[in-house]
Amino acid sequence: MAGRDDDETRERRSPLPASTHSIKRDTLAHVSVAVRSRLPAEIAEGEALMSNTANVLIAFYSRNGSTEALAHAIAEGAKVEGAEVRLRRAREVVSREIMAKAPGWTENADRMNAAYGAPSEADAEWADAIILGTPTRFGNVSSELKAYIDSLGGLWFQGKLNGKVGSAFTSSSTPHGGNESTIISLYNPMAHLGLILVPLGYADPALFKAGTPYGASSVSGQNNTLPTEDDLEVARFQGRRVAQVARALRAAGETATKS
Repeated sequence: MAGRDDDETRERRSPLPASTHSIKRDTLAHVSVAVRSRLPAEIAEGEALMSNTANVLIAFYSRNGSTEALAHAIAEGAKVEGAEVRLRRAREVVSREIMAKAPGWTENADRMNAAYGAPSEADAEWADAIILGTPTRFGNVSSELKAYIDSLGGLWFQGKLNGKVGSAFTSSSTPHGGNESTIISLYNPMAHLGLILVPLGYADPALFKAGTPYGASSVSGQNNTLPTEDDLEVARFQGRRVAQVARALRAAGETATKS
């Protein structure tokens, strides 16, 4: 066919010996096989990198929605880093008769309990990072969240949570109402559980406007004001920071649930 220039024709025109063309074809064939053989390994490596995403449990208690809003912002930040997130709300430890004495408590609890499952031991085992959130109660953790922490005694006894990441956040109704001491109070059980604590420091400019170096926080005042945008930006940074640390520790095999 006119214009056709097959291998035999090219070899006749070439000044090189025919054996040279044979060697060239064999070399190209070996290169092609080598490239094809590397592809599965490279694909597997890429898939491994993609699968190296952290599992983040955000277990919180919220009565009026302030701590809930911070929890959502933390989840947003963690998801930016590719984390899988579980949002869980601790359940009430008092009767509905007691709850009815505080306006809105029952209604808010019903709404949030319908939206979030209760935190469990299985959630803690699944997680690479556990972030705890609570409204302050006299500068300390709420009884509802503390009840969940206390339920982890079996995992503590078995050492199953050693090496996972821990972090905390809070909200209060008054300025200087115990935000920092509440977060620090959560560090105590986290240390006993063997978690690797991740505070915020002043590692992001948002911390110079809101929050604390220990964790995100907000002040709701007497009108149950939701967190400000500055508060939420600190919370998003907390989610990103925790997810980054958890991902690195997971890659090192540190956060796997211990047998």
